[in-house]
Amino acid sequence: MDLNFNKNEDHNKLLLANLRQKFTVVKVGGGEKRIQKLHAEGKMTARERIDYLLDPKAKSIEIGAFVGEGMYAEHGGCPSGGVVVKIGYIKGKQCIVVANDATVKAGAWFPITAKKNLRAQEIAMENKLPIIYLVDSAGVYLPLQDEIFPDKEHFGRIFRNNALMSSMGITQIAAVMGSCVAGGAYLPIMSDEALIVDKTGSIFLAGSYLVKAAIGESIDNETLGGATTHCEISGVTDYKAKDDKDALDKIKNIVDKIGAFDKAGYSRIKSEKPTLDEKEIYGLLPKARNEQYDMMEIIKRLVDNSEFEAYKDGYGQTIITGYARIDGWAVGIVANQRKVVKTKNGEMQFGGVIYSDSADKATRFIANCNQKKIPLVFVQDVTGFMVGSKSEHGGIIKDGAKMVNAVSNSVVPKFTVIVGNSYGAGNYAMCGKAYDPRLIFAWPSAELAVMGGTQAAKVLAQIEASSLKAKGELVDEAKEAELFAKIKARYDEQVSPYYAASRLWTDAIIDPLETRTWISMGIEAANHAPIERKFNLGVIQV
Repeated sequence: MDLNFNKNEDHNKLLLANLRQKFTVVKVGGGEKRIQKLHAEGKMTARERIDYLLDPKAKSIEIGAFVGEGMYAEHGGCPSGGVVVKIGYIKGKQCIVVANDATVKAGAWFPITAKKNLRAQEIAMENKLPIIYLVDSAGVYLPLQDEIFPDKEHFGRIFRNNALMSSMGITQIAAVMGSCVAGGAYLPIMSDEALIVDKTGSIFLAGSYLVKAAIGESIDNETLGGATTHCEISGVTDYKAKDDKDALDKIKNIVDKIGAFDKAGYSRIKSEKPTLDEKEIYGLLPKARNEQYDMMEIIKRLVDNSEFEAYKDGYGQTIITGYARIDGWAVGIVANQRKVVKTKNGEMQFGGVIYSDSADKATRFIANCNQKKIPLVFVQDVTGFMVGSKSEHGGIIKDGAKMVNAVSNSVVPKFTVIVGNSYGAGNYAMCGKAYDPRLIFAWPSAELAVMGGTQAAKVLAQIEASSLKAKGELVDEAKEAELFAKIKARYDEQVSPYYAASRLWTDAIIDPLETRTWISMGIEAANHAPIERKFNLGVIQV
């Protein structure tokens, strides 16, 4: 391998080491002392509960591990949004599990906690996956109640989704393994079946202190809403468990009896590993985000047998389209080509830019995949659509709109992998978060923004310099350089994949070598939900 390959490899492995280090911190949740306190109470942590519940040695993926990263510092932080979400297998059945992390503010709900819980329910609803709630929460985090309580996508949406999932026949099982108070008490009771752990689990609309203040009644929490009360008197819960493990074992037994599901019928054959070395991705992906490289070399290290059937290979070359298999599943791949290409007319096209012909090709390919019932995988490293008079006169807006239309109306499941740049309208056309990918995840090399940091900083610095000059202030080269550096530092922080992951713009940041697992498990989940509507582009300008 050449020197440039080695430099790229070192850089990407350093990014991966940073990812693993950050995840090590995140896994501790609210800290070792709080974990020890839970253990002293006879309780398991959220992650321990999930690990015990899921089948040993089976694959799993975690949604939103970095949610809340760098947020709520004035409130002590909110690691993983105070809730752990994983897709895995229970008794061989694929499920999604949601567990409150009681080490983070006693499992209280921050605004980002609600967003993450809603994302878990969205995944369950889209894919008709059974969903398991492991409840241990003090309820809404009151200092931020105005950001979580009344709006459409706030706390109340959780219970609305409970009701909808029940009507859709999606299995919901809740285990109350700690506090479950106020409005949060509705979540387990709106599930199909509810368990409660004796002595540590409790459910009530108001705790003993509030009951005393409100109506003058003196009562302890266990008598008010403990396991014996709700299993033997109120009938609110269905099963009493002696401890956490007993509750989780009961869930396993319930899930084990769930019947088979109707399949969507996506094509799958025996899985084959890529013939080319997947680990070479680290050396192929360039250190600099503006450097050119051949995306086909990345794709060949992600697909079965490194085999790829290109669609319209010689046309619209800044987007790669074609058929392949990933872990046995048939997929249609739409990927940004990142090397400069030469058209038959002798024109040069920049890699990572969407031109009219590449948008047209992608639109047609997306329609073909919908007709053949083939899931779509979008591989993003895009700086946007081509600009300038030639592109505008050629109808780039119209061709871009056709591609966005096809992505929007696609009925087959879509999966988005952000390997590099994800800028501007390119993010939209390549199935960004706003376009309902079943899963959207990033490599540590990803950047998400309306435009690149350098370009954005130059524009913003020029605007700020003009504003200062208008006020009569002296702006020399040194001042302009200072403004640029300050703005670029702020912008670079915002284009980081961790900034996006903390706000759930992406579901995860992963090791590139985990990409096949994420896509395979995602398609397996989607296979639970047969397609219920036809692909229709609606009104579109040709």
